[in-house]
Amino acid sequence: MSIEIKSINVGKPITITHKGKEISTGIYKNQVDEPLFLSTLNFDGDAQADLVHHGGVDKAVCVYSYEHYAYWEKELDRELTFGAFGENITVTGMLEDVVCIGDIYQMGEAVVQVSQPRQPCHKLAKKYDVIDLPIKFQNTGFTGFYFRVLEEGWVTQPASMHLIQRSSKNVTVSFANYTMHHDKQNVEAIQRILDVEELSGNWRNTFLKRLEGIEVDANKRLIGE
Repeated sequence: MSIEIKSINVGKPITITHKGKEISTGIYKNQVDEPLFLSTLNFDGDAQADLVHHGGVDKAVCVYSYEHYAYWEKELDRELTFGAFGENITVTGMLEDVVCIGDIYQMGEAVVQVSQPRQPCHKLAKKYDVIDLPIKFQNTGFTGFYFRVLEEGWVTQPASMHLIQRSSKNVTVSFANYTMHHDKQNVEAIQRILDVEELSGNWRNTFLKRLEGIEVDANKRLIGE
């Protein structure tokens, strides 16, 4: 299946009110048609509110598959626009069971690499007022994933993107997701993921702690703890 970038979406953090509490969030993104420069941290015009759990060099670009939109439109009973889940690029042809951690793509002038699956947080739930929405993302496996930027450059919409190097480890986003959230004690699977040198530091640390016998609750951010 060919890769198509349906939309490039950016946005700066805003403050919303949810159940009487003010929350700063960068999950609201808007489609942009003009050329954007992609740096090692983000697209021009984009930013994150929670820099502990979002952003940084390993999570410079959030990617989500347009193929999943129909499912969520039915689940949420509403029409969705590009950037609906806070992703920076909405794509086709890059499903989680095909894309591997470490894969390298040319995107416009930039060169990017898959670093880890996305782990949706509680702000997604608050945006749609569906408390268990992040858990549903995990259970479906429709999480999306992140790029790190290997070479900065301009990206113009409609942008071209193609695979230029496939990871030799063949660890898909789906496999990493399943191990993280549903097969937590599978040492063989964890080690297979850790063998991928390009895995993000955050996910690497989580899996290393599990191997040390330290259970890491990856779901705390889902409910805002």
